[in-house]
Amino acid sequence: MTSWSNRNKRLYQIGLDRSVRLKWLEKTANLLLAGNNAPAVKVLLQEDLQGAFRSSNTKIRGSLDKTITILMKIWVRPPSDLHPLQCDGLKLLASLPRENHIAIHWGMTMAVYPFWGAVAAHVGRLLRLQGSVTHAQVRRRIMEQYGQRSTVKFAVSRLLRSMVDWGVLKDSPVHGARRSGGTYVPGFSLVIDKVELIAWLTEAFLHAHPNGSVALRTVMDSPSLFPFRLMSVSAAQLAAVSRRLDVLRHGLDQEMIMLTEKP
Repeated sequence: MTSWSNRNKRLYQIGLDRSVRLKWLEKTANLLLAGNNAPAVKVLLQEDLQGAFRSSNTKIRGSLDKTITILMKIWVRPPSDLHPLQCDGLKLLASLPRENHIAIHWGMTMAVYPFWGAVAAHVGRLLRLQGSVTHAQVRRRIMEQYGQRSTVKFAVSRLLRSMVDWGVLKDSPVHGARRSGGTYVPGFSLVIDKVELIAWLTEAFLHAHPNGSVALRTVMDSPSLFPFRLMSVSAAQLAAVSRRLDVLRHGLDQEMIMLTEKP
């Protein structure tokens, strides 16, 4: 199966239906950066996360295993076509300040699980329109896109709570943290001014996008990247620092950015 068919298949899957804490992703990546192989990372994650899932309930114990599977798929065993993105993402985690790490975890999660980006896009769009967003609004729009399934409803709830954990959403002080119908307002916003990180996020965005190329402005203003404010850059600047991005000209003044199959 080609990398493009792999990507397109991911676009229509949910996959991510668990709450994923930011500190768990950071832990997973750090274990890999410390030189641990995949089996060792899995064992260490099981030991570290047991406290959060400790119960005699087999469903809760099973949730631990599913959560670890998600963490492993994002940073340790991503789909083969995402290995270059993973490799460069780990390098960025090792070299950039801790405050930038959330953008890297966001991008890798979105590339491996485009469903994360789909939920984020609806959240970001609604926040721009009305300054707040409800669980019901996001659920309704996602169900229109992915179907009227209970798994979709469950997944939306878990992802919204994950975004609260990451600090990019906050429970509305008026409505409180009602998991089934809560209202959320924006959390913190991070300025991204490093060209290398913007190029990497652009690549992650394209892996979660149905088209092979998009206008650069589409990436820079994407509601799926709502927690981040990207510094204005040209497509040529991005292609200059990323061997996996190409530039196309559309008309006189529109720059298009696309993934390339170059090794």
